[in-house]
Amino acid sequence: MKILVVVDMQNDFIDGALGTKEAVAIVDKVADKIRNYPGKIIFTRDTHFDNYAETQEGKNLPVLHCVENTFGWQISDKLPMPDDAVIFDKPTFGSKNLAEYLVKENDREPIEEIEFIGLCTDICVISNAFVTKAFLPEIPLVADASCCAGVTPESHLNALSAMEMCQVKIINK
Repeated sequence: MKILVVVDMQNDFIDGALGTKEAVAIVDKVADKIRNYPGKIIFTRDTHFDNYAETQEGKNLPVLHCVENTFGWQISDKLPMPDDAVIFDKPTFGSKNLAEYLVKENDREPIEEIEFIGLCTDICVISNAFVTKAFLPEIPLVADASCCAGVTPESHLNALSAMEMCQVKIINK
């Protein structure tokens, strides 16, 4: 089985509170990847609450975003949502729940590969790839550079290099 993890393709990260032109530019590629992916699709969704400003993230990034049940929190409606897709809400960069789910899936049916795409390469994509690597060190991990965007083009490239150093295969650079 192959698994595609679509990280935080939410309105606030595309063209909302923390959006960038690079994020907007990958939406069609991400949609095509989801439509044509020959495996299971999992989405993560950055999820914050009214107390965001009091959290460590909020103190370090004082831009309110991805507040649960707001438009900015929603996964972009430009992306297909398969009926059997799984969504993990996560209050921080990496999702322990995602990694635990992947372990259970691998126990049920061996996973051949896990591919990561989405936003932001340098924060949540890299975090989820590394958390997954810690839980499933023998499963090949892939990141599709053409379906990721970082906070800046430079930090995107730095994150791709860091993932590559930690044995995440980078494709479509």
